[in-house]
Amino acid sequence: MPRPSPEAEGTPEAGAQSPTVPVPGAAGSGPISHAIFRLARLHRMYAGQLLRRIGLHPGQELVMMHLWELGAQRQIDLVRLMDSDAATMTRTVRRLEQAGFVRRRPSPTDKRVSIIEPTAASQALRQEVERVWSQLEDISTAGLSEAERAESLRTLERLEQNLVRAATPPPDPKP
Repeated sequence: MPRPSPEAEGTPEAGAQSPTVPVPGAAGSGPISHAIFRLARLHRMYAGQLLRRIGLHPGQELVMMHLWELGAQRQIDLVRLMDSDAATMTRTVRRLEQAGFVRRRPSPTDKRVSIIEPTAASQALRQEVERVWSQLEDISTAGLSEAERAESLRTLERLEQNLVRAATPPPDPKP
């Protein structure tokens, strides 16, 4: 007697792993969206474990990456770069400042504006952040071939672009 297909049984495809958390019935119409949610949650959780070992919280390393790459930035520019909000960025910068990784100074042209710059002490942190991100990449993509890694990246970038397009308001019609 032929065996029912995995879809008929309601189980994952052959060789596929089961989700780490149950998929609620209401999420059944959005399996990719639910998978992205689960993946992002686990990725952030594990990144947090690795980053705590070097004295950072998730997201702080991204701020530092921008500062290392671009140099001193206005705090509002960091908000835009990170697609963050001002309150979150203020807390992040305050914690990085307390840890000695950034210095905040007033803008020479506008005293209301804060300029955030990486400190010399943060340069040693850069190697640790790069090591953590390399480790996180290796763990996340374990068992994938180079071709699968490249295809995964293309797919993720396409999903991101779809969401960016959906979130971008249409241009105002000209009168």
